[in-house]
Amino acid sequence: MVKGANVGLSALSENVGAVVVGLGWSSATGEGDADVSVLLLDADGKVSSDADFCFYNNPVAGDGSVHLLGKTPTADGSEDRISFDLDAVPPEVDKVVVAASRYGGARFGELDDLRLTLADSTGDALARFAVHDVEEVSALIFGELYRRAGEWKFRAVGQGYASGLAGLATDYGVDIDDDAETADAETAVAQAAMAEAADGLAASARTAGAERAGTERTGTGQVGAEPEGSAPEGSGPDVEVPGGTSTAPSARVPAQSRDGHAVDRAATGPEPAKSGTAAAPADAPKSARRPRTAKKKVTLPRTAKKSLADNDTWRTARLFPGSALKSDRERETRATSVVLSVMAQVPEFGRRLTAAFGAPAGRMETFTEVTLPHGESPRRPDGVIRVERAGKLWTALVETKTNGNALKPDQVQAYMDIAARRGYEAVITLSNDVALEGSPLVDVRIDRRRKHKVALWHLSWAEVVHQAQMLIRHEGVGDAAHAWLLQELLHYLQHENSGCHGFQNMGAAWVPVRRGIDEETLCQGDARALEVIENWERLVRQVCLRLGGELGQKVLPVQRVRRGADPGARRTELADHLCEQGRLNAEIRIEGTPGVLGITADLRTGKLRTSIEVPAEGAGYPLARAKRLVRRLSDAPADLHIETLVDGRGTGPRGTLERLRPEPADILPKDGAQITGFRLSLFKGMGAGRGSAETGFIRSVDDAVDRFHAQVVAHVDAPVV
Repeated sequence: MVKGANVGLSALSENVGAVVVGLGWSSATGEGDADVSVLLLDADGKVSSDADFCFYNNPVAGDGSVHLLGKTPTADGSEDRISFDLDAVPPEVDKVVVAASRYGGARFGELDDLRLTLADSTGDALARFAVHDVEEVSALIFGELYRRAGEWKFRAVGQGYASGLAGLATDYGVDIDDDAETADAETAVAQAAMAEAADGLAASARTAGAERAGTERTGTGQVGAEPEGSAPEGSGPDVEVPGGTSTAPSARVPAQSRDGHAVDRAATGPEPAKSGTAAAPADAPKSARRPRTAKKKVTLPRTAKKSLADNDTWRTARLFPGSALKSDRERETRATSVVLSVMAQVPEFGRRLTAAFGAPAGRMETFTEVTLPHGESPRRPDGVIRVERAGKLWTALVETKTNGNALKPDQVQAYMDIAARRGYEAVITLSNDVALEGSPLVDVRIDRRRKHKVALWHLSWAEVVHQAQMLIRHEGVGDAAHAWLLQELLHYLQHENSGCHGFQNMGAAWVPVRRGIDEETLCQGDARALEVIENWERLVRQVCLRLGGELGQKVLPVQRVRRGADPGARRTELADHLCEQGRLNAEIRIEGTPGVLGITADLRTGKLRTSIEVPAEGAGYPLARAKRLVRRLSDAPADLHIETLVDGRGTGPRGTLERLRPEPADILPKDGAQITGFRLSLFKGMGAGRGSAETGFIRSVDDAVDRFHAQVVAHVDAPVV
């Protein structure tokens, strides 16, 4: 589509009761990003309430009809996806605006390949709009969905705002108030209410067991101290209420923090009074309230309460026990029942997992071991998901595999045929594998003669765990009972006997490829090298899901390729590089972290390298910069390698942190060349086995990333100045 063009959705597809919009962009460094927002407008072109402004701090709007799904890795990078249940959009909403904004003075002209894609509920692409000429804008309207003569239409807009998100939001009726003192006073009131609510909740919630305390990680994203407002140790509750349970903080268009990242003042608390500015008195009159978009949410404390057990041999009673499972069939049946039951009982979780598949925002029921006719032999899918909205039903069949077992093409094909005959909308496969674009886990035949289309979707267990972690640890759910259910779900999925541990096998080609590289007999074009590349990509995506769930931040793989590049051709090229160089390379971007985290597995030397490049910005002598870097890394491991990056010629002097601590000047170029940054690296031995056992390759990659983030990246979360 071109700028200004419009099209009726019904002319593009019959399956437009729900659509998914994707916003994408790329950058040369892999670091450029923007925040997505959606505004629901009435006939006057304005938001009518606080619920009509949907952004990262309020990801669901319009009675659940709009849902920000977050970033999804694609073959050529990643894109932000938004689910729209158009049949459920409130009737007073006349238009839905899809926009994005940048922060910290960044402009959209610094990004490449800006585009919007539109897909129907089966996943088929309907339209694509490439956006151009937005060099100086920091907020951008990509497009809009609007009603016309009883149907929904889409218009490609491409309009920018140099004034950023604040200018865009103001145009559509969102009340913007930048009075810092008033904001601080309102926040103090909200915090007091939050503490009272948390104390009240503490008296009624049950005590958590200490079992999680021994199993959860504390080095990657787990805060050592319990957040303010949570219940005191020993008081019994297992929940905390970040925004209180009686007073929701006033949501506002996010301010910009000093490091350029968006900050919600209502969530972060008051800033100290500036020099020469009087603090607002406690009884000062309040200005008009901003729209509230942060709803009451419940999350679990980051630190477990003290157990009441006599000793460690006492095991906490669990809703979903995993220790008694003996066979793969028992694991599949239990895992399906556990996940589907929690999806039905925790609306936020069920919606989070199904919105991207075209499911409407409605009442969900789930079923297991349903018998459906199929020729002479009836079939029993592992589960069925059914959602009802305004008298209409959306149905998906579920096929589950655990413990690394592969999906069977004949089973999936049978369920696709049954769904097509019965008018169901989707088949969802759930297994340890991670799906890749251009490399389907199972091949199925689609009968194009059938009018009814069935979509085939895949979920990995790692993604289920990620979504549960994001809700229970970071974003929150509706009440304490839902938080407890998600806690029990997480405990089951992470139990060593559940079989739901995500991608856990590098494949049959792993050992032959390692041997071929060691003996220098692996040739370009070998299909086994391509298999290793695909499984490496799956592993990296799983690392991103796991780390993102622990940190509560966006963690995504970086793909330095042009959009639209064929994923198969890209993987073939990487396979040839593996044969030639003997190394697997990947980069991941962690929100709020300068640079990207590099991961290199050298199959020749058996070493794993994790690294990050930290820019050397700001004024000061080179020695002062080196000293500041060393001080910042005071708690980093002594074997950390530091390389100086020199303008125009790559790397300069290098050394370990242990040697540089007493003599930081050793890292400076002797010829006085301009320092542009520093590369920080850790090395460790690589696991040999193809699996996720203690000595396996997958476990060694997880451990290397966790150690590097906790001991290095966490200390360099801002440029060295």
